[in-house]
Formats: sequence, structure tokens, C-alpha cells
Amino acid sequence: MNASQANASKTSGKTSGAPVPRRRYVRFAARIALAGAGALALAGCAHHGVSLPFHHHHNHRPTTELPASNITTIGVNAYLWRASLDTLSFMPLLQTDSQGGVIVTDWYTNPNNPGDRMKLTVTILDRDLRADALRIAASRQVLSGGQWVEAPVQAATVQKLEDVILTKARDIRRDAIAH
Repeated sequence: MNASQANASKTSGKTSGAPVPRRRYVRFAARIALAGAGALALAGCAHHGVSLPFHHHHNHRPTTELPASNITTIGVNAYLWRASLDTLSFMPLLQTDSQGGVIVTDWYTNPNNPGDRMKLTVTILDRDLRADALRIAASRQVLSGGQWVEAPVQAATVQKLEDVILTKARDIRRDAIAH
């Protein structure tokens, strides 16, 4: 193989029967190690919050690594996912899909207002902790003549719920930084 064929082989990723280049193997191994480390980090957070490693540099001043706003070993932002589940914990859940970022509740009737019920679908759209990474769809029904009938949902209700989830996600991230 001449020099131009070797360069073409490196850029195209085709090795024509030659062993896998070391650089690709190292990148693959690094990705596996990173995914494993992330999974262990989240598993360790289950009951105790995130603890951050301290690194001692040559000047012996400890520094911390701040958790990124997009830490995840699931398909979506872990802070938004956790905040959504915490916020909706009072409602019965029909479906949760952490890879797709979808939470669907069953109908919830407030005991103080038995003639009104709500059902929510929360969708997390991104791996970043951003306001536009969260979408909530709400359905509301009222009891009329012994039958549940569709009723409008106030936009302020959905906006308030989004604000609560986003605030909680930011608090979870802030707590992760503090620990």
C-alpha cells in the first residue's frame, strides 16, 4: 500500500482487511468507559445525591468538577427526568419511557374537587437542561350529568407546571454541585 492509499484508508475508515486502527479502538474503549462511569455515578446518586470527586493539583488546592447540564445515561436529561417524576409523584402513572423521555399519567381527581380531573403527558425533548427541552400536554374533564366531558385547560396551568419542573431540575443540579 502506498502513502496515498494509506491516507485514503485512514480518512474513509476502510482498511481493506487490515486490523482496526488503534485510534478507533481507543475512542471506542473511551466511550464504553465513559458510559460505564456515568451509569455508576447515577447509580450511586439513587439515595445520597451526587458526590463530586476532588482533584488535588500540584499546588494542593482542591477543585471540583461541576456536573454538566446534560449528564445522562438515559435517553434524555436526567435532571429534567427526575424533576418531572418528583413533580408528578402524586398522580398515577400509566407509562414512563426514560429513553424516549415520555411520562404519561392516568386521570387524577383532586379530592377537594371531585368533579374535575386531569391527565398529563410530559415529554423531554433534549439531553440539555433547557426550558425548551420540556413539553407538557394536559387534558381536563369535568363531570356533567354523570358523564366525564372534555373541558379546556388553562394555558397558565401548563405554564405553571413547566415552571415547577424546570425549577426543581435546576435545584437538583445545584444540589449535585454542592455535594
